[in-house]
Amino acid sequence: MTGPAHDSVLNNLRAAFEPHGIFLRGVVTFGEDEPAPLLANGRPALSVVLLGNVGRSIWPDFTRWQGLPENRDRPDPLDNWSKAVIGPVAQAFGATAYFPSDPPWQPFQQWATQAEGLRASPLGILVHPHYGLWHGYRGALGFGDVLPANGSVAAPHPCDQCADRPCLSTCPASAVESDGFHVEACRQHLGTAQGRTGCMSSGCLARNACPVGADYRYGPEQLQFHMAALDL
Repeated sequence: MTGPAHDSVLNNLRAAFEPHGIFLRGVVTFGEDEPAPLLANGRPALSVVLLGNVGRSIWPDFTRWQGLPENRDRPDPLDNWSKAVIGPVAQAFGATAYFPSDPPWQPFQQWATQAEGLRASPLGILVHPHYGLWHGYRGALGFGDVLPANGSVAAPHPCDQCADRPCLSTCPASAVESDGFHVEACRQHLGTAQGRTGCMSSGCLARNACPVGADYRYGPEQLQFHMAALDL
């Protein structure tokens, strides 16, 4: 059952993550017959709270953390920062932390679809009606209680309202089409001189062209960081 105590859990979680720019993106609850992730005690979770960024929200805290001497040479820095921030909060709240980078792989996109009603864009990224393509999921917390819904959005799919579809025409590799995103075409283009001076320098041109949530677009350093992290 949900109630004031469970509302308090969510409010306390918001307060704990606010200094790090992490938002509570939504809550997924599981019925008896639904597949659910296991908690640390081996029992299935009844609720999962999705955690992530909205626009540039995590960038200041992440760059501060990455600048510390002990973190400068860490591999996969964003994943490690996420664990450094989310892990202690999970322990304090008696929750189990899940991360997109760790097995067993959890269905984060499916959870996001359930919690926030999002659908994929032609780039394969879930598009939010307010944040557009400028958001992400850094982890999730599993609880043995049913928590109240949080973060659900009831809005038309932004791509269905977009007549011009600039993401399709802007991609220099023609990797973005209405039937999906062609990964190999994108990878081949990024290895060219045009790709290095274009998308690799200023971020995916097709993603930048999306008009939804333009105010939440990542800054230049954040865009370059994500492009540099691609395994080309």
